[in-house]
Amino acid sequence: MGEKQPPSGSRQRIDKWLFFARVAKSRSLAQERVAAGHVSVNGQKVRQVSYQVKPGDRLDIAMPERDLVLVVRLAGERRGPYEEAKLLYEDLTPPPEMKPFSPSEPGVRAPGAGRPTKKERRALDDLRGEPDWSAD
Repeated sequence: MGEKQPPSGSRQRIDKWLFFARVAKSRSLAQERVAAGHVSVNGQKVRQVSYQVKPGDRLDIAMPERDLVLVVRLAGERRGPYEEAKLLYEDLTPPPEMKPFSPSEPGVRAPGAGRPTKKERRALDDLRGEPDWSAD
């Protein structure tokens, strides 16, 4: 319980750093991600969860949604709020690519959004180019 944290400029285990930087929800999930080979440090795949990262290391993390590119600034001392966690790294992740909208694609509602309202239904009909049945 009386575990002393290393000074902020020193090395730290990669699983702890990922947890403190809020990249992983738990330390065990951070360990699984590292052991699965989804993390590389300075271009080298890391599979050892006890690998020590230091300030200046570049981390490439393959996440399910997108890939993150982070540069370690500091070693973490605790898992604090987001504002505190984002001081531990510099985010070099490129912005996600926006898919251009094509009018040929059908309008898609978010899952669980329920039935469209009358106003939304009219907008969908206009988008699809369907005839207005009430104009008879």
